[in-house]
Amino acid sequence: MISSRIHIILILLFASSITHAQRKERHILSRFSEADVASSLIPRADWKPFPQTAAEWQTRLPDSLRQQLIKKGENWLGKDWPAISASLLLTSTRTGDRTEYSNFQAKRRAHLMSLVWAEAIEGKGRFAEDIMNGVWSTCEETYWGIPVHLYLQKARLGLPDVEEPTVDLVSAETAVMLSLTDYLVGPVLESKSKLLRPRIQYELNRRVLKPMETARYGYLGNVDDKPVNNWNPWIISNWQLTNLLMEKDEARRVKNLHYSMLLLDNYLNSLGDDGGCDEGPSYWFVAGGSTFDALEVLNQATKGKVNVYQEPLIRNMAAYIYKTHIAGNYFINTADASPTIQVDAPFLYRIGKAVNDPQLVQLATWFYSRSSQPISGETNTKQRALFDWLSLPEMAKVVTSSSNLKAPDLSSVWFADIQLMGARTSNDRLYVASHGGHNNESHNHNDVGDFIIYANSTPVIIDAGSGTYTAKTFSAERYNSWYNTSPYHNLPTINGIPQSAGRKFEATNVVYTHPANTTDLRMDIETAYPPTTTLKKWTRTIKTTPKNTIEIGDEYTATAPLKSLSQTFMTICTVNTSQPGKLIFEQVGGKKVSLEYDATKWKVSVEKLPLDQSDDKIFRQKWQVQDIFRILLTNQSLAAQDKFRYVVSTVN
Repeated sequence: MISSRIHIILILLFASSITHAQRKERHILSRFSEADVASSLIPRADWKPFPQTAAEWQTRLPDSLRQQLIKKGENWLGKDWPAISASLLLTSTRTGDRTEYSNFQAKRRAHLMSLVWAEAIEGKGRFAEDIMNGVWSTCEETYWGIPVHLYLQKARLGLPDVEEPTVDLVSAETAVMLSLTDYLVGPVLESKSKLLRPRIQYELNRRVLKPMETARYGYLGNVDDKPVNNWNPWIISNWQLTNLLMEKDEARRVKNLHYSMLLLDNYLNSLGDDGGCDEGPSYWFVAGGSTFDALEVLNQATKGKVNVYQEPLIRNMAAYIYKTHIAGNYFINTADASPTIQVDAPFLYRIGKAVNDPQLVQLATWFYSRSSQPISGETNTKQRALFDWLSLPEMAKVVTSSSNLKAPDLSSVWFADIQLMGARTSNDRLYVASHGGHNNESHNHNDVGDFIIYANSTPVIIDAGSGTYTAKTFSAERYNSWYNTSPYHNLPTINGIPQSAGRKFEATNVVYTHPANTTDLRMDIETAYPPTTTLKKWTRTIKTTPKNTIEIGDEYTATAPLKSLSQTFMTICTVNTSQPGKLIFEQVGGKKVSLEYDATKWKVSVEKLPLDQSDDKIFRQKWQVQDIFRILLTNQSLAAQDKFRYVVSTVN
């Protein structure tokens, strides 16, 4: 993954004193005054970001996509709109299962939007009755969000309090869904009843526009000094479009838009200069990606006046996604991020063009060329889907004329802000990623110093990722789940003690160097463990070598001989342990990778994880139905200080 192939010595040193991103007042959006916005904002009646007639859609979309969207709408014709019971709303509180309600609600949203897309594109009125029922059913919902987010209300979790509308991720998405319904098929709604569009307007104002004006939410970054995460741009991007499409009072429309820009700056100011996303690449699409959704709307609605695409931070945020690409659909997965992503190629293409980054355009066109169905519209971000569809004809021409349909071939990367590195060996057969950071990151796992290794473009040593989200995922019970703990990451367990959660448990003395054909990341991970380990220092080194191997080095000092020490390696490969001092990982397809260790110091064992709990089943999906194994090296030479080396190389 990552820096370009430059065959000269390039040394980059970054100390830990600059690696933890701190709030930085950049004024990227807040430099635009409310008067600037007022003078450039296109009035609501004149702003037409998307086609509004079937004839225009016919000229703007490929025939195959139009037919696909109409067919999808036909599949929903005549279907019922089941009521939402109080029992269903209480499911997550009673059982901890947050998927039953979310899946039920997502189906309702897909039902309505499929009808709207089809009617907008066909324009014959065939879907009008069903759209009317969907709009009415949605407006009748007591709460547009999901029950696990009811902690935003004073009544907390349980049934929603209708007297206190609050805005979460899903309610913001619902607002855009109804706004686009009004925009795309407004005359169709009026043909059914003159009261449908006013009902939409009323509910949007009551549930989203007015609550967002009070803006007491911590996720906006204006309540306390805590860092914000993907909720900020995810919600703001939907709020902005709802405001622009539906707010009839132009003064209020300007005021709300300007306020949203100030709040989005809170997210931008919380990032490091490298634009790294500590939530991982799959979450980037709703963090950095949602930021670009907002920037696109701002750019278009102000006739290019609010355009910040060439800001260094914005360009670095865009580059993050191709810098974390490993091979195929695999990306570096940290925290709760998935190891694979079904990439929205037109979205990346649009961003690459906007920020003028040829490598991002290259990644986008490569993904587009590999996909038999490059975009389906099955996305929670409805405006993104529309902009994507409109970009398809241009993108198809670029792909057809391109002579360089391959992913950017980057040799190494370093994000100082989140202490994340990735590197390939010079023969491109091995890939390693590792990170320092701390144990209070967004979607945190206790995994400071963890690493992953891929060989021949497929995983060997892995970060398993996150299980299915339940009520305990974001509660005090989070670290009762094995996959969130250091003993199930590629880390040592010292005197039986794993890493602890909290901002103070971090990597220190982090230094990254990148001479020609090698990379070297060094950090002290002793401070990621509680003091009861008796450690004074634990230096971990991850490097690629001129011999096309990867070396993991550990050196520690403790106040007394250790009582126990183990080292974990997680894998989806079958492992042969018959040869002392060598682990042989057998990949799908027959290729092999070896990991050498000192057999005089370590005893090896392998366990297959049962994955039999309800929140474990998702791992089969994430890792292509393969088993997950935990390799455990148990130290036999317990001492007050020692050093170890593990060497990874390809066998064939």
